Amino acid sequence: MRVLLHTPLKPPDSEIASGDREMARGLSRLLKRLGHSVVMPPLSRVAPGVPAPDRHLALQRRARVQAQRLIQRWRALPARHPERYDLWFTYHCYYRKPDWLGPLVSRALGIPYVISEASHAPRRAQGSTRLGHRAVERALAEADLVLSVNPRDVPGVKARLRPGAHQRWLPPFIDTRPFRAAAALRRPTNDPPLLLSVGMMRTRDKLASYRVLAEAFTLLRDKAWRALLVGDGPARGAIEHLMAPFGERVRFAGAVPHAELPKVYAAADLYLWPAINEAYGMAFLEAQAAGLPVVAGRAGGVPAVVADDVAGILTPPGDAAAFASAVAHLLDRPDERARLARGAANRVATRHDECVAAHALAAGLALLR
Repeated sequence: MRVLLHTPLKPPDSEIASGDREMARGLSRLLKRLGHSVVMPPLSRVAPGVPAPDRHLALQRRARVQAQRLIQRWRALPARHPERYDLWFTYHCYYRKPDWLGPLVSRALGIPYVISEASHAPRRAQGSTRLGHRAVERALAEADLVLSVNPRDVPGVKARLRPGAHQRWLPPFIDTRPFRAAAALRRPTNDPPLLLSVGMMRTRDKLASYRVLAEAFTLLRDKAWRALLVGDGPARGAIEHLMAPFGERVRFAGAVPHAELPKVYAAADLYLWPAINEAYGMAFLEAQAAGLPVVAGRAGGVPAVVADDVAGILTPPGDAAAFASAVAHLLDRPDERARLARGAANRVATRHDECVAAHALAAGLALLR
């Protein structure tokens, strides 16, 4: 099939590092791996970033015009033109960035409509978020197939699907090969254990996670450790201020190109992320694929990608004392770190590798025939 891949939140070629971009790129790879062609005509693009809720009415009006142009363009193309498509596939649809185009275009053209990673939150039905919320409901009502990657989204999405529509599980996934290869080159050192965190340095939830991390570091002052923070963004100054009391023990690497991340993970001993309001976190998969045990907050979809006592330790969200206690436990027990490291690498390889996700995606798309 020729698949139009629509990414309302962030285009796959965006230079802004994020898990959403990596997931979009991964879906494109999976579709091609399954023998499908992926098209992204210019008319299907939307402005990147999350708009303010008060702009949603204007976006809805603009989408109707943009959708009509897409429909007319498609109908005017020869049957085998590379911009014609047999299926509309939207990655990521939620109240702050819904899919305004897919429901209109797929219905008019009579082609299947698929959404990967949709969420429906009834509490968003009132106030400034209501227009985006209603757009999500319209998208779910039109969908032929929804691929859920976060377990907490499953019930809300299921309640909004029309009779005959399908909902299937698609495990969050990465290409584990470069991370496994980097881990194979890891060599023991006599340096204190290196604690690694990888995350965008944004305000709100990301900054809240860094605050918990700083509180945990304070409680771990008497332990031997070093820390490396990978990422950048508008909140970097605030985060540097949070970490200033630790001096040289905490280093900032800035934004690291994705191709160089495997060796960064492989140089560390333990992966930390408090995960305040985290959906699931691609970095958790990358860390585990490189053989790092994880200490994380038990938030959102994190338990679906980090198995407690198998690949790491999960702690109550926002509880810096519990987080620090879990880190201290693993700092004091190298054998336990090694056990969890083996469990992490094995679990990601068998449950979250691209080849596993490809089988799940193929099974889902087969339901559309």
